[in-house]
Amino acid sequence: MEDSFILFYFLLFIVAFLYASVGHGGASGYLALMAIFAVSPAVMKPTALLLNLFVSSTSFIQFYRGGHFKWKIFWPFALASIPLSFVGGMMAIESAVYKKILGVLLLIPVFRFLFFSNTNPKDFKPSNIPLSLFVGGIIGLLSGMIGIGGGIILSPVLLLLKWTGQKQAAAISAAFIFVNSVAGLGGQLIKGFDFNAHMLGYVAVAFLGGICGAYFGALKFPQTVLKNILACVLALAAYKLLFTHA
Repeated sequence: MEDSFILFYFLLFIVAFLYASVGHGGASGYLALMAIFAVSPAVMKPTALLLNLFVSSTSFIQFYRGGHFKWKIFWPFALASIPLSFVGGMMAIESAVYKKILGVLLLIPVFRFLFFSNTNPKDFKPSNIPLSLFVGGIIGLLSGMIGIGGGIILSPVLLLLKWTGQKQAAAISAAFIFVNSVAGLGGQLIKGFDFNAHMLGYVAVAFLGGICGAYFGALKFPQTVLKNILACVLALAAYKLLFTHA
């Protein structure tokens, strides 16, 4: 039993490190990991959102310090997503079918990152506020429903639309994940959830992994490395959504 706890914490550190390095909170990875280690389903989603708060905030600080955050692009997504993430957090729905669809959709940006060159800053296009509000609202609602921060969806959207580069997308996604996780947890609190005594340990390990991942992601890793990491993260998330119950 003790060995399994050590393995869980080790893998939790790795998941937090990997996701934070590309500006993600890691909820999809946490959910999958907790499912494998038989964590009670009643605490999986709120625990993942709680871990998101610490990892995404750490990631955001590092990317912000690196000068990668773009408020002008961020705020329309957040404005639409926050209230709908709260609503989604209160909803109790069957999400299995949606997760399969999401898993398939996540494969599209994986191919984009692996087989297409990175966007040149000269090719960036101006963001569109109405489209940002629409996309942010959809991501917020779905994030609240299934217990993720939404960065795993927002980041490839930003890149595919050519509104940002890798690190700008990571910075915006980190902030987006944080506000969505707060809103989603608010909805979970109203609906009610069980507090897991191990949550503090999970937070400590994920927080440490997030600090390390965000530091290397924001300040050390080159764009090509981040692109490959993000592709791996999205592929892992797609696999878990398609082939596991997480």
